Amino acid sequence: MTTTTLHPGKDGAGIVQRTVLPGGLRVVTETMPTVRSVAVGMWVGIGSRDEAPEHTGATHFLEHLLFKGTPNRSAMEISASVEGIGGEINAFTAKEYTCYYARVLDEDLPIAVDVLADVVTSSLITAEDVDSERGVILEEIAMHDDDPSDVVHEQFSSALYGDSPIGRPILGTVESINALGRDRIVEYYQRYYQPRRTVVSVAGNVRHEEVVELVSRAYERAGVLTGPRESLPPRLGGPGTEIRSEVRVIDRPTEQANLVLGTTGMSRTDDRRFALGVLNSALGGGMSSRLFQEIREKRGLAYSAYSYTSAYADTGQFGIYVGCLPSKIDDVLRICRDEVARIVDEGLTGEEIRRGKGQMRGGLVLGLEDTGSRMSRIGKNELVYDELLSVDEVLARIEAVTPEEISAVAADVLKRPLTLAVIGPYGDKDFGHAIA
Repeated sequence: MTTTTLHPGKDGAGIVQRTVLPGGLRVVTETMPTVRSVAVGMWVGIGSRDEAPEHTGATHFLEHLLFKGTPNRSAMEISASVEGIGGEINAFTAKEYTCYYARVLDEDLPIAVDVLADVVTSSLITAEDVDSERGVILEEIAMHDDDPSDVVHEQFSSALYGDSPIGRPILGTVESINALGRDRIVEYYQRYYQPRRTVVSVAGNVRHEEVVELVSRAYERAGVLTGPRESLPPRLGGPGTEIRSEVRVIDRPTEQANLVLGTTGMSRTDDRRFALGVLNSALGGGMSSRLFQEIREKRGLAYSAYSYTSAYADTGQFGIYVGCLPSKIDDVLRICRDEVARIVDEGLTGEEIRRGKGQMRGGLVLGLEDTGSRMSRIGKNELVYDELLSVDEVLARIEAVTPEEISAVAADVLKRPLTLAVIGPYGDKDFGHAIA
């Protein structure tokens, strides 16, 4: 085994270590000796953007199916094993990875590791389970489609990226889920759920050596720890995506209009992402932001108004979301465009930059106060980044952002062609002027 200390920590806390097992399976831990819990995550480097058309929705379908049973445990025994000791177990699917996780008392770490490893490596995926879970996923899609605030983000992503895998919905569609049979799902599972694509991350009151032993034992029982210690490298760069400009209007008789206005952002390894983060915080990151103040506080045009960024290996998103009365949408869009143009022309004030940095710094630190967030940080970093920055290093990079860097990012990102998604009772209303 090869063990590396990624960060030495302080006074026995915050030590981050990595061990690479046969088959390329990576185990990463962070010690938090003052807590009595542990969070365990098994991160598989496969997401919805990796799906071929015939596999659309398979990644998320698998997330459901892996909890349906293994040769060692039934579906009931999987959940009862963790919930019976007061823990929680769940999973989520993203565009570029899938995570299965549990949070338990520190003394119950062996149970959490064994159950999760069993689920990830040894799912039965029976035809009966595929058919029964298909109905559950169709219900999930229907529930999602009933929420316009969810749908508008999905439609924005689809319009922004076109008919490419990264623009397709993670859940799949009714048509694609109905078309997925057991054989295709099993093929997908066997092809992608491999140790060299997997990271096991654990944070809490743990010893690294104990975690490595537990993970090794669980994966050896499954018979998958074979081959050289060669993990797949992070998904870095790529072909990128064409910058599109499109208006997509979904006509619905809703009481509130929902809109997302935005463009492509930055990849997750772009050094300018810290400057974009400060800009985003100032524009729409909180109650003191420009958009919130102008749209809600001063004019009372909407209840919810914010901006956001998201990042992938080769691209990203920058968006502005507003939910407002249908009659107010033209005023809202005008304010959004005006505020974006004002930042491009004038930049941010010193006070806005100070608040933006403070918001980013506080959000980072306060978001890492529990074992679950620490586990997610080290697991995701190991899987998708080529380095693990310490919290202090990230804080220093945020603080080092200059007004000139923010202005340069604004001149780049905020002047790109815009895409707009709208859901509301608008019939064939033309919103082309909003992105012209």
